[in-house]
Amino acid sequence: MSSVGRSAKAARRVPLSPLLRLLVLTQLAFNIGFFAVLPFLSEHLGQSVGMAGWLVGFVLGLRTFSQQGLFVVGGALADRYGIRPVVLAGCVLRIAGFGWLGFAERTWAVVGAVLLIGFAAALFSPAVESEVARQAVVWEAEGGGDRTRVLALFTVAGQAGAFVGPLLGALLLAVGFRTACLAGAGVFVLVLAGHAWLLPQRIPGRAQVRVAGGARLLLRNRRFLALCCAYGAYLLAYNQLYLALPAEVERAAGSQAPLAWLFALSSVLVVSAQLPVTRWAGERLAPRRSMAAGLVLIAVGFAVVAVARPAGWTGAGGLVPAAGFVVLLTLGQMLVAPVARAWVPDLAEEGRLGLYTGALSSVSGLIVLAGSSVTGLLLDAGLPGAVPWLALAAVPVVAAAVLPRGRTGDLSARPQS
Repeated sequence: MSSVGRSAKAARRVPLSPLLRLLVLTQLAFNIGFFAVLPFLSEHLGQSVGMAGWLVGFVLGLRTFSQQGLFVVGGALADRYGIRPVVLAGCVLRIAGFGWLGFAERTWAVVGAVLLIGFAAALFSPAVESEVARQAVVWEAEGGGDRTRVLALFTVAGQAGAFVGPLLGALLLAVGFRTACLAGAGVFVLVLAGHAWLLPQRIPGRAQVRVAGGARLLLRNRRFLALCCAYGAYLLAYNQLYLALPAEVERAAGSQAPLAWLFALSSVLVVSAQLPVTRWAGERLAPRRSMAAGLVLIAVGFAVVAVARPAGWTGAGGLVPAAGFVVLLTLGQMLVAPVARAWVPDLAEEGRLGLYTGALSSVSGLIVLAGSSVTGLLLDAGLPGAVPWLALAAVPVVAAAVLPRGRTGDLSARPQS
């Protein structure tokens, strides 16, 4: 029997632990509750609350900062106190935030509710993600298969939630935005109850460490910072679904209506193909090569639009390059995202996986913030249409070159606590 056959047979013999199944379902529920509300927030703030456009953008930016920017805080707290209290506290804050948002009619109330909603995710997301990564290493060590398969399943669950959530929210908006908020809060009430009942008080193998000194070690970890830079470049590229792609669709179709179909195409691809792609890559590619291949695919996606721009195609034909970009970006995402998350346990200091998982998101978020500002300037500078897309194509290529070399340590070694 081949090594691949033995690996597949072993993977069938080792099911996911109850804790892993709970955490994967957690990601599904988190995203259903979140995306039932947030996609409709900007319209609610502009039309129902009457905020100016700049203020709506400011509020949405605050939400992103209070979430992505503070992931490192939530991760450090998870290392110090364990994931159970941090996850439960995050659920309580999310319930309070959604409830408050549903009744908020003044700017200060909206800002307070949005900050609560963002900080809630900064608590529970890095706690859950770090424990999924740690448990994936345990599953791999027990012969279950490559850890990236667990992270891929986690990605699929999140994408499925992001697909179902807006559909649920759209139905609830027929009653009102407040109803959508209360329904989102209700989802997190169920998550809170489930975790209070099922999440263990202490998880074997997970030690609690002091917060002090962790940041200093992290900033000296050049290989981890290289991974952050590469992952940030990927997220910057992915963010073009919301920045460069709408502008291209507007040019080609005369409106942004086709965007919904392109977003649906991306979601369907992830849900249907993520696990097979991860399985295929895990059997053939080392982590660095998998991430590099994904980044190159993303670069090709940008190049497809850049090459087509001088032709100036419009209508249905003009949307073909945009669709090609979405497909290649999504395929690249399938190769990059699970591997990056699975790589972190090998680069993190002992006992600080939560801190490193949170830092991966926070550092990458800062890269996206800076890079998106530059991208916006390029798109508004009146340059030839191909130039911004060629510049964006160069970003993942550079990122592939700075990836750290190999994984740290023996994969059969004991997992990080």
